[in-house]
Amino acid sequence: MKYHTQKTMRRGAIAGLGLLVLSACQTTGTTPETDMSFRKDRFDEVMRIEAFHTCKEEALALDAKARTRDSSGAYITSARVMTKCETQLGTDPRGVSVDERMRLSALSVVNYMKGGDSESARTTLIGFKNTFPERDLYFADGSSFIETTELLLGQRETVGFGTFSTMNVSGDVKNEMRRIQHWKNK
Repeated sequence: MKYHTQKTMRRGAIAGLGLLVLSACQTTGTTPETDMSFRKDRFDEVMRIEAFHTCKEEALALDAKARTRDSSGAYITSARVMTKCETQLGTDPRGVSVDERMRLSALSVVNYMKGGDSESARTTLIGFKNTFPERDLYFADGSSFIETTELLLGQRETVGFGTFSTMNVSGDVKNEMRRIQHWKNK
């Protein structure tokens, strides 16, 4: 009886091992065409990411030159290149972090403002808010990039007493906007 039980167990173990080996040898169903398509898509994605980073490096170098020369034309040029970087990513920005894209887009808004092109700054800010809904960046003092920029571009209504108190903008911006409001009303 003991011999028969061991023999049955051995047969069961061999059958189980055979099933395991057979299940491991099953084909995945991929064809050379689907494999090539995947590789092409992956290659295109890597090239798009590479192009974004190259574009970003160029834009940041232009930004550094603009700050050194303090030239409005140089600020606008760097802002245009920054905007181009985001546009080149297209509708599929996989592989590039959202924070990296947000910072570059925000810097383009700021550079348009520094260059004196308020209309492009407004358009780029709208694009920023549409691309990154319900997201914001914050300056070192904790003030909101979106609220500060909207206020500086005249996209926020500034009529009531205490309006600036409820906004998440820096104290310097609040004071300057209060000064402008004061002299506008005189």
